[in-house]
Amino acid sequence: MIDTVPTPAGDARVHWYPAPRPRLVLALGHGAGGGVEARDLAALAAALPAHHVTVALVEQPWRVAGKKVAPAPKTLDTAWRALWPALTGPGLPVVAGGRSAGARVACRTAAELGAVAVLALSFPLHPPGRPENSRADELTGTAVPTLVVQGGKDPFGRPGEFPDGTALVAVPHGDHGFAVPKKADISQDGALRLLTDAVAGWLKDIA
Repeated sequence: MIDTVPTPAGDARVHWYPAPRPRLVLALGHGAGGGVEARDLAALAAALPAHHVTVALVEQPWRVAGKKVAPAPKTLDTAWRALWPALTGPGLPVVAGGRSAGARVACRTAAELGAVAVLALSFPLHPPGRPENSRADELTGTAVPTLVVQGGKDPFGRPGEFPDGTALVAVPHGDHGFAVPKKADISQDGALRLLTDAVAGWLKDIA
């Protein structure tokens, strides 16, 4: 099921993957370089309904409009805030999340919107090669339980670069999109299974 939701930044779309007897909604935004078809988002949408978690993949208005470049963070946050009532519509606790830029949006807005937790996939801790430009304050300022799932070779921040105390699951050899080389000692399917199993296990303790 796909809902179109008007926002001040244009129409957004919410792609619903309903769970039987759901106890949570996991709302996931996409990154600045792609959409809801990203391999990690698709894997979670396929796996989590069996764990009684309804997944909502959120397309920001710029993607719905067919634009190739994401707008400023403030505009992304404005759209996310406006579509939040659609995510709470089922009457369940909502875990906010996303990949890359979508993870940043979730972190920045979680407390004010009443999210019960944040899932940050491929959190862009810093621009590639510029660790001095850290965005760690967004991650540490969520005020709710937060899990990071990060590729071991992510140029936007490797697992060892995150602040002490960060709840983090590393996907060995994974890049920013969780792609792993063919010669790696974990397959692509295995990497995604590691990701989905870790998220499913973490969500058991939420709400």
